[in-house]
Amino acid sequence: MTATEKPTALLVLKDGTVLFGRGVGAVGEATGEVCFNTAITGYQEILTDPSYAGQIITFTFPHIGNVGTNDEDIETSNLASASGVRGLVIRADITNPSNYRAAQHLDQWLKARGIIGLSGIDTRALTRRIREKGFVDGLIAHDPAGNFDIPKLLEKARGWPGLVGMDLVKDVTCGQSYSWREATWAWDKGFAEGKDLKHRVVAIDYGIKRNILRCLVSAGCEVTVVPAETKAEDILALNPDGVFLSNGPGDPAATGEYAVPEIRKLVESGKPVFGICLGHQMLALALGAKTEKMHQGHHGANHPVKDYTTGKVEITSMNHGFAVSRESLPATVEETHVSLFDGSNCGIRLKGKPVFSVQYHPEAAPGPQDSHYLFDRFVKLIEEGK
Repeated sequence: MTATEKPTALLVLKDGTVLFGRGVGAVGEATGEVCFNTAITGYQEILTDPSYAGQIITFTFPHIGNVGTNDEDIETSNLASASGVRGLVIRADITNPSNYRAAQHLDQWLKARGIIGLSGIDTRALTRRIREKGFVDGLIAHDPAGNFDIPKLLEKARGWPGLVGMDLVKDVTCGQSYSWREATWAWDKGFAEGKDLKHRVVAIDYGIKRNILRCLVSAGCEVTVVPAETKAEDILALNPDGVFLSNGPGDPAATGEYAVPEIRKLVESGKPVFGICLGHQMLALALGAKTEKMHQGHHGANHPVKDYTTGKVEITSMNHGFAVSRESLPATVEETHVSLFDGSNCGIRLKGKPVFSVQYHPEAAPGPQDSHYLFDRFVKLIEEGK
C-alpha cells in the first residue's frame, strides 16, 4: 500500500509486530496461528480445508483470487461450518476473475463466508519471519474506517492460547452420519455418481475433505461418514470392510483423548484401517508413538516424500503443524514414508496387520496423481481381508 493510504486492515503478532494493509473480505477481527502456504494453485480448496481451523494463512503466491471461486472447489463437507480458517494474508489486491469456472469474485465469497483478509503487505518478509522464528500467534482485523486500538488488539493476540492442547475437531466434524457416493471430477463432466461400489467403508470425520471421499468412491468404495466421537462399537456394527481416519485441525493429542481409545479398538478388530493427516497422527498415538509441535509446519503443494516400500519419490500436498515423532515409533510400527525436506515422518504401517497411514494429502493431486496409489493400496487390503 502507498505511504499516504490509510490502512483498513492489520495483522498484530504476539511478539508486538504490527503489519498494516488493505482489508478484503469480511469486516471484524479474529485470532489464530499464523502460517504460510507455498501452493500456487488451489486457494479456494485451502481456504475451505477444515484442517486450517484456528489458523491465519499467509499465501506466498502473489496472485490469489485471479480465477475467482465456485461451488465445486469447496472442500469442507460440513456446510453448517462456514470455514475452518480464521483469516488470510495476501500480497496483491484481488483482481477480477479470469477463468471460465468462476462463479463469484473472491472478495464477495470471503464476505459471504465471514473470512477476514489483509492485502498489500510484504508476504515474503512475513514468511521469512515464520521460517526463522517458527509459528506465531496473531490477530487479523478489518475495519473500513481504519480505526484500530492496537494495544487492545495486541492484548487479545497475546491472550489467544495457541493450538497446543486445543481440540478443534468438534468445531468441524459432521453432526450426524451420512452416505457419500460422488466420485472424482472429470473434464467437461463434473462430478459423477460412483459405480460398481463393491466395498463398504466407514470414514470418521475429524474434518474430512470432500475430495478424499470422492477418491474413496472412485476406488470402488461406498462410504458412510460418521461424527468424530462415534464409538468403535457403533462403527463395527455397520459391518464395514474398512475404516478411514480423516484429516482435521488442532492438536492430535487433545482430540486423541476421546478418539485414540476408539481407534485402538478398530485396529484390534482386524479391519483394514487407513489414515490421513490428523488421522495418521492419532493412529500413531493409538499404536504407542508420540506427536510433537513443528517449528513452522508443512503447508504447500510441492513437498517431496519418499515411499520406502517402493523406493519412489512423490510430490505431495501437505497441511500440518504437528508431526509424529520418528524416535517414538515402537518396534511394532514400520516407517513407510519420510519428508525429503526435513526428514520428518510421513507414513507408517502396523506390522502384521492391514493398518497404515500417511501425513500428507494424496487426494489433493499436486503430482498430479503421484499419491493416488494409496487409495488402491487400501482397497487391496480390503479385498485381501474379504
